[in-house]
Amino acid sequence: MKKLFAQISFCAVTLCLALPTTHAQQVVSSNDAIAKKWWKEAVVYQVYPRSFMDSDGDGIGDLKGIISKLDYIKSLGVNVIWLNPIYSSPNDDNGYDVSDYRNIMKDFGTMADFDDLLKGMHQRGLKLVMDLVVNHSSDEHEWFKQSRSSRNSPYRNYYHWWNAEDGKPPYRYSLFDVNHDAWKYDSLTNAYYLHYFSRKQPDLNWENPKLRQEVYGIMKFWADKGIDGFRLDAFQFAAKDTTWPMFPKGFEKNFVPYYAMQGNLHGYLQEMNREVLSKYDVMSVAEGSGSTFEDGHNLVDARRRELNMAYAFDAVDLAKPEGYSVLKFKQTFTKWDSAFVDDGWLSIFLANHDQARLVNRYGNDSPEFRSVSAKMLMTFLMTMRGTPYYYYGDELGMTNAGFTKIEDYRDVQTLNEYQRQKSIGGDLPAYLKRIGFESRDNGRTPFQWNTKANGGFSTGTPWINANPNYKTINAAAQEKDANSTLNYFRKAVKLRKANEALIYGKYTLLDEDNPDVYVYTRELNGKKLLVLLNFRAKASAYNIGMDISKASVLLSNYAKPSASGTLQPYEAVVYEVK
Repeated sequence: MKKLFAQISFCAVTLCLALPTTHAQQVVSSNDAIAKKWWKEAVVYQVYPRSFMDSDGDGIGDLKGIISKLDYIKSLGVNVIWLNPIYSSPNDDNGYDVSDYRNIMKDFGTMADFDDLLKGMHQRGLKLVMDLVVNHSSDEHEWFKQSRSSRNSPYRNYYHWWNAEDGKPPYRYSLFDVNHDAWKYDSLTNAYYLHYFSRKQPDLNWENPKLRQEVYGIMKFWADKGIDGFRLDAFQFAAKDTTWPMFPKGFEKNFVPYYAMQGNLHGYLQEMNREVLSKYDVMSVAEGSGSTFEDGHNLVDARRRELNMAYAFDAVDLAKPEGYSVLKFKQTFTKWDSAFVDDGWLSIFLANHDQARLVNRYGNDSPEFRSVSAKMLMTFLMTMRGTPYYYYGDELGMTNAGFTKIEDYRDVQTLNEYQRQKSIGGDLPAYLKRIGFESRDNGRTPFQWNTKANGGFSTGTPWINANPNYKTINAAAQEKDANSTLNYFRKAVKLRKANEALIYGKYTLLDEDNPDVYVYTRELNGKKLLVLLNFRAKASAYNIGMDISKASVLLSNYAKPSASGTLQPYEAVVYEVK
């Protein structure tokens, strides 16, 4: 969830691996040492429930809507659905402000609907991973209502409070607050409460063992229902240094070292593993991995018994309106692979609910190149080591929303930052231009099912406007087109699932100084696959010192792959090299 600054996604909490990208470090332990797990072999499809499918015409996607589209999701070849929060919530931050962890938001349906959804998924061989939002709750959660009712409340220490008679608390930066101040004064008990995100998202006190047991009880509730995993939202920020030291002036420009992986966070995760995760066959993934390689690695080192995989974000901040460095892109993913080569596991992704659309950020949304660049990015995500995550609509090559005025937006951070810019006399046209490229709402517009009103998402007025290009970019049209991005996605997923080399195989970067082309091999048990990716809207040359004249083409986003040594604009080819 969230964004760090106006141009840095909160999800883009950098995993600084600080390793040189030499070929010597791009090795993999022997095949005998590979620990195979279902979640390593999974392809995860992220569903933003508010925007996927509306079954009752109220303009809000819901659980019955998802149920009606399970056959579509199954047809993609994916086997895990990550579902954004569906718990009871007043929706200050679209469900990431939870008021009841054991109930379903009325907008989405009922617990009976959830039970039907889970049953329908399992009948189709699909697994469900749910967001666990426990860095903070809603200020409308009963815990917080009790906590703020009295300084003597048994729930007082479920949250972080600073008594006003002790003076103003040391400054803490808030990502969502209009003033970026994370301490909110509450007159009821003459004290301040802490909120790293919006004022309606008070931070939970993980230093309180009673609070931790409450969370483990919530996890067991859902695991006993049969869900298959948890994504721990914003969890790297959960532990705090409750001596509340003063931070250096300007720390907010790079606050991760001061906020992430503090205190006994690893101890809490080990306790969570003992109490919950080790007792169920569930997948666990943390959002954010701290500011050092050691932090990130410790999360997923199996010997430490914490989590299964890291959701690391070094690449998310690369995409800018003016473009990005392909060299830096390659270096980033190569560092990740090198660092986790012997133990631990990574998530591979380029988009989610906290980012603008994939094709706008890393590809090219022009009519000429939208489809082919989307296919190239699909090829990348499905041929890297790690568990790939794919965001709803990206399989169609859905694009940014094209919003031009602040009234089009619904995201709390986007709206609050607009108000802040307005109050300080900021350049509002420049801000609107910037969020037109980067706002999270770009990735939250309704799924484009067909050419009917609102792209077939709803018969009512959608909670956020549909992208007008649904008339040309939609699932129904692409189902009929063998060369569509949708059908290419299915081919890419099928290729990954048919080749263990793409899951567990050694990764080796080739032609590493090429500023336009990303080339690498994946090898396992004598099988060698070569992946060629052109990240530019022009023909680009590459040099790999390898004869591929007799190689077999396994996947290509052009009808005829280019001759050896060159690639067409945004071309992607996967070869099996003999």
